[in-house]
Amino acid sequence: MQQASSPVVRDIVLVGGGHSHVMVLRMFAMRPMPGVRLTVICTDTDTPYSGMLPGYVAGHYSYDDVHIDIRKLAEFAGARYFKDEVTGIDRNMQRVLCRNRPPVPYDVLSINVGATPAVHAVPGALEHSIPVKPIRHFNERWLALLGRVRERTQPTTIAVVGAGAGGVELTLAIQHRLKHEMAKWGRTADTVKFHLFSADPVILPTHNARVRAAFMRTLEARAVNVHLSAKVTRLEKDCLHTENGDTFTTHDTFWVTQATGPAWLKETGLALDENNFIKVRETLQTETDPLIFAAGDCVTFTRRRLEKAGVFAVRMGKPLNDNLRHTLEQKPLIPYRPQQKWLALISTGDQHAIASRGALYAKGNWVWRWKDQIDRRFMRKFNELEPAMSHQTEAAQSPIPLKQEEQTQAISAIAMRCGGCGAKVGAGVLSSALANIEPLNRPEVLIGLHAPDDAAVVKVPPGKAMVHTVDFFRAFINDPYLFGRIAANHALGDVFAMGGEAMSATAVATVPPGLESKVEDTVFQMMKGAVDVLNEAGCALVGGHTGEGQELALGFAVNGVVNESLEGVLTKGAMRPGDVLILTKPIGTGTLFAAHAQLKAKGRWIDNALAYMQMSNRLAMPCLIEHGATACTDLTGFGLLGHLVEMTRPSGVDAEIDLDALPVLEGATETAALGILSSLQPANVRLRRALQNQEAAVSHPHYPLIFDPQTAGGLLASVPAEHADAAIAALQALGYPAVKIGRVLAQGDAMAPIKLIL
Repeated sequence: MQQASSPVVRDIVLVGGGHSHVMVLRMFAMRPMPGVRLTVICTDTDTPYSGMLPGYVAGHYSYDDVHIDIRKLAEFAGARYFKDEVTGIDRNMQRVLCRNRPPVPYDVLSINVGATPAVHAVPGALEHSIPVKPIRHFNERWLALLGRVRERTQPTTIAVVGAGAGGVELTLAIQHRLKHEMAKWGRTADTVKFHLFSADPVILPTHNARVRAAFMRTLEARAVNVHLSAKVTRLEKDCLHTENGDTFTTHDTFWVTQATGPAWLKETGLALDENNFIKVRETLQTETDPLIFAAGDCVTFTRRRLEKAGVFAVRMGKPLNDNLRHTLEQKPLIPYRPQQKWLALISTGDQHAIASRGALYAKGNWVWRWKDQIDRRFMRKFNELEPAMSHQTEAAQSPIPLKQEEQTQAISAIAMRCGGCGAKVGAGVLSSALANIEPLNRPEVLIGLHAPDDAAVVKVPPGKAMVHTVDFFRAFINDPYLFGRIAANHALGDVFAMGGEAMSATAVATVPPGLESKVEDTVFQMMKGAVDVLNEAGCALVGGHTGEGQELALGFAVNGVVNESLEGVLTKGAMRPGDVLILTKPIGTGTLFAAHAQLKAKGRWIDNALAYMQMSNRLAMPCLIEHGATACTDLTGFGLLGHLVEMTRPSGVDAEIDLDALPVLEGATETAALGILSSLQPANVRLRRALQNQEAAVSHPHYPLIFDPQTAGGLLASVPAEHADAAIAALQALGYPAVKIGRVLAQGDAMAPIKLIL
């Protein structure tokens, strides 16, 4: 994770991962702006390049070929990446409102969220059509359609509503793909019928007559039934109705028409056109708010109507980047001048394409090869990234004009900082950050944050004994809210692993110095995430300490309770021969985040890992106890092997691990195979002496992962063999991907206690 090289004084927030914003991210990577923190908020980590999507449907490209990895690109640019859905904008407070996290403050905001088919405008379209956007949902439904066609024994009818370039390309791509798939399945392609519906009297209404004629000939040759002046007015299950009274049987209907902007834009107070698109000036500023910019398909360019085409979104990238910077620098803005004519290379599905530009027309396989070359070159700019390519500079003076008070804070942030209590975060900043956080109030807490004092006072309930644990680590992702959630979940793990109930926690945090408003928001975001998790666990935050440091870091001292008699307490040292080893969550966080820092991990791998790291072990523990678990620990820094050895030694047993049975996070095997491992891995590997057959196992793809340090890992438990299947079924019912990974053996003569099953 890249650290800011100078104090943050301003925030640019990008909402959406469209073509304009990916250009901005790359430009910031090439030329960072000292003092500016860039944040991108996206619903989907993989954003499609529209020019290659028909080629993906046709089978010419893989999923990764046609998608830009926004998380990886943000890491490359030194930007924060927040994976969430935006629900609105509070323009008075200058905050972006999100579905699953606290509001995100901005100084300058840009919106590039694309357009979506207006399925709500036609009765039944929402329920019975496949909209081309959002792409994530389209891809899922497209793959499901392939499965249905394969299983269906009767003829299939597919309709595409919308005969612009997108609809025509999609129709021909689907037709080409299914023709080849049907041949592989040993069936004839004529069992699939296609219908293309245009509300206009022509197809491709924005292109010249020769282009339209060429595509009409192609559609006819492919036996696609084209319906002109046939506006679709209603959809029902397996049925489509048009304005002129015709009815058609359709098994699957793709919706590629009547685009609209996201519904949440209506509540922003921004000026919108009749289709819910944001009205922008030549500078790409919204007509309503000079601090909010917008670009791509979600805008209406008030000087001149533009077609919803990727070429305009890409060309908006540079002026948008310049004007976001100039706004902060208080410099004159640059107008965006869209070209009067643009080149469109429209594929016919079969590695053949037609070129259209004004009155220009050309066609041939060479046009497709030309298009393919252009598209691949464009995608390489965003997907073939190396850390050395970005120009992250040393601390430099920010070019942004500041108020006098801000100047004083900025100078203080880069000056030599004090130690001792002089390194504490100011009381005003801390109280403001924590004002909107509501920790759980347990009756056992006699003195806590509700009435702050020098220390917290917590009553131990009768018949209970205390469980104490502490954890602390540096941030490994550029998302303070998510980092706070994971840090709290990790710290709670030791209490849960012993069968305890978490009762209270004190926090210790370090935050990089900067403008007070920026430090305040970082503390708020981080502690809001942490307190959300603590509250869910029934654990009261009762105090803490926040100091300045070069890197964001967070830890907790957690106090829990168990029965004083130790009934229901699980330790590491009670494993018995014959027990089955159960692991509740997959492993691989160490190698994945090492790879993420080197831009070698796919963003969706990191998304998946983060989801598991937020999964609490709290519900798993009672389930394991109910099924007779004899010993338990949570997997953290010492990795699977290290923690298993900690269990076998006091238990006086040996154990075996089935390497093939290990649950592994998506991508972890690949990154480990590249030799990308955690910085703690070498220390953990020294424990290989605990393996009986290390040399035989070293070539197994899962071998490096038994040493991989885990953050917020799952529980490793031993359960009597007769209860193991029931325990796994119960854990899976709770949402844990629990599996058997081995068994406990009687202690043998070998010095090494662990055997690996290959």
